[in-house]
Formats: sequence, C-alpha cells, structure tokens
Amino acid sequence: MHFPSDIPAGERAAAARRSTWVSVAVNVVLVTVQIAVGVFAKSQALIADGIHSLSDLVSDFVVLFAGRHSRRDPDAGHPYGHQRFETAATLVLGAILLAVGGGMLWSAVGKLEDPQSIPRVHGVALWVAAIALVAKEGLFRYMLAVAQRVRSTMLVANAWHARSDAASSLVVGLGIVGNLMGYPLLDPIAALVVGVMVARMGWTFGWGALQDLMDRAADADEVQAIERTLAATPGVQGVHDVRTRRLGDMLAVDAHVEVDATITVEAGHDIAVRARQRVMEQHRVLSLMVHVDPRHRPDLDHLPTAPRAAA
Repeated sequence: MHFPSDIPAGERAAAARRSTWVSVAVNVVLVTVQIAVGVFAKSQALIADGIHSLSDLVSDFVVLFAGRHSRRDPDAGHPYGHQRFETAATLVLGAILLAVGGGMLWSAVGKLEDPQSIPRVHGVALWVAAIALVAKEGLFRYMLAVAQRVRSTMLVANAWHARSDAASSLVVGLGIVGNLMGYPLLDPIAALVVGVMVARMGWTFGWGALQDLMDRAADADEVQAIERTLAATPGVQGVHDVRTRRLGDMLAVDAHVEVDATITVEAGHDIAVRARQRVMEQHRVLSLMVHVDPRHRPDLDHLPTAPRAAA
C-alpha cells in the first residue's frame, strides 16, 4: 500500500491539533471522575483505569508538542526537515505506556498477595466504568478516522492508545461486577490485566518507533509502487537499487534509473527530473535522489572499494 502525498501540511496539522484537543478534553473529565470515584468506591481497577487515562492526557500533550515542531521548515542543521519529531513522540508514548503498565502490575500483584486487604467495591464504580467505556470507544473511532484521513502514524498510535483504554475499561467493568457479586479478587485481577494491556501497547509503539529512528525501510508494497512509478516515466528503461528510509510519516528515497546510453547528459538529467516529480506527486516521499545509469552498461559505482588503511 502506498499513500499519495495529496494532503496539505497545514490541513494535516490542523486536523491533528483538533483531534488531540478533543482527546485532552475527554481525558481531563475521565481522569478526574475515575480516580475520585475509584478512591470513594474502593476500586483499585477503576483507579488503575484513571491512571491509564492520565497517561493518555500526558501523551496528548506530547503529540501536540511533536506536531508543532515537526512542521518546522528544513534548516542548515536539519536539511531533511523535522519529520522525525513525530517518530520521537511515538517512542515517548511507548515509554510512558510501559512505565504506566509496570506500575499497574506492581500495585495489582501487591493486592493479590494480600487478599484480605481487598475491600468490597461500591456500585457507583460500575456506572463510571461503563461511562468511561463508551467515551473511550467513541474517542477511538473519532481519532482513528482523523488519523487515517491525514495519514499520520503518530495519530494512529494515539488513536489505538484510546482503543486500549476502551478495552481496559471493559475489563475494569467485569472486575467490578465480580467484586460486587462476592469475588473481591476480580477487582485487582482486572487491574492486573489492564497493566498487561498497557505495557504491551507501550512495547509495540516504542519498538516500532525505535526501528524507524534506525532508518527502517518502507514496506515492500510501497517500495514496489515507487519502482513502478519510476519505471513508467518516459525515457526510463530500467529501475534498480531503490532504497527507502522513514522520516516520520514521509520517506527519503534513493533510486537508480537506467536510460539510453546514447542520449546527452542534459536529456538524461531531464528524465531523472521527471521521474522525481512523478514520485513526489504520487507517493509520501519527502526527498528523492535519482542516479542515472546508462542502459546495459556496468554500474561502476557499485564496484567494491579497497578498505581504507588504518592510520
């Protein structure tokens, strides 16, 4: 799958800000209600869910910060722009989730080791858990729709964070129901399950962002789509050695195109320019370096070079 870069940067930024501020508003209400009612109703699971919502609030502000800085124009120190602010933000989100999940696990295990200390939960906790479930699922669907429309991996990550919250609220609700039915262990068990879910999501986002920061290539389908666009350019007789690396939601690409060996340098340059323009218009490519090779000639720039002698 490839993503045409037909969405103006200003529109992407505005959509990101709008969806994130909606998330901030929802999470402020949820954090306040869940933690306050969790303490009153003596539900560790509801308190854990409230802390999870608090991590969402922190992640929302990380997204806002990264979105603002990633839009900065290229400069002398960052000739490819600042797109990787989004990748760095996703890495921070992953770290936050891992830390929050670990804290939940620690607290839940402590309760399970001392079952006598588990109090009976008040019924109001179940109503709050149900309201939180509906709110988080609605927030997920809204944020994912925006993220897919503007094609932002950072916003997709934040949307799925909201979906993990909805799932955790469902687990919390089941744990509270069990506690109310006379099975007090189910409340800390629900908190334990929420901790595992949060930590797993954090690992997934963090590891993926780390791979992107290490110049992970685009997926095979997207690379093949770029190769087809290059090959379809008039004058291009072959394409090889297409290499990609991620820059936030965009790509930097290097490619070799083969042209008729008998044409002039100027004609070969014009073909390369047209090929570059076509790719930039049809794919989410921020930068494309095109190397022109004569057709049916040895590609001398790929010959092995002698190792540099040690100083």
